[in-house]
Amino acid sequence: MEETNGTGGTGRAAGAGCPPAIGRALAGHTTVTLAYADEDGPQACAVLYAAGRAADGAPVLYFVTAVHTRHGRALSRPGARVAFTVQRDGQEWSGLTGLQGRGGCRVLDGAERDAGWRTYTARFPFVAEDPRLRAALERTALWELRPDWLRLIDNTRGFGHKEEWRG
Repeated sequence: MEETNGTGGTGRAAGAGCPPAIGRALAGHTTVTLAYADEDGPQACAVLYAAGRAADGAPVLYFVTAVHTRHGRALSRPGARVAFTVQRDGQEWSGLTGLQGRGGCRVLDGAERDAGWRTYTARFPFVAEDPRLRAALERTALWELRPDWLRLIDNTRGFGHKEEWRG
């Protein structure tokens, strides 16, 4: 299996310079499955997300969910971590592409929430266009998932092709 850092070399990339293929894969999808653990054990949930960039250029994912949900409570705990996957359904082996990742989540407020909300509604314009939906989601917490490790798997570039990034 080939493992590249997105710059033609092998190994792992570090820092904010996320490989372009990973950035394209994040931007090309809309659903992330978050895996977390709480006092009741492991659990997973799927949420819609919009991909963005932090001030330092590192990738971030914005999603909406209430803090009183099971995953909202788990992600609100100090130091909480998630593992996650992003992929399309119904793929064939030879064309399988997707992402695996790990990182931390936090609720945004103030100017950070405003900026994240603009990214989210640009990705999902129907949210801003529907007054009832917009009002409901504006009252719900907007979260930032900041990955510190991402792995792209892209079988279209060879079976088991991987690119990794570490933040």
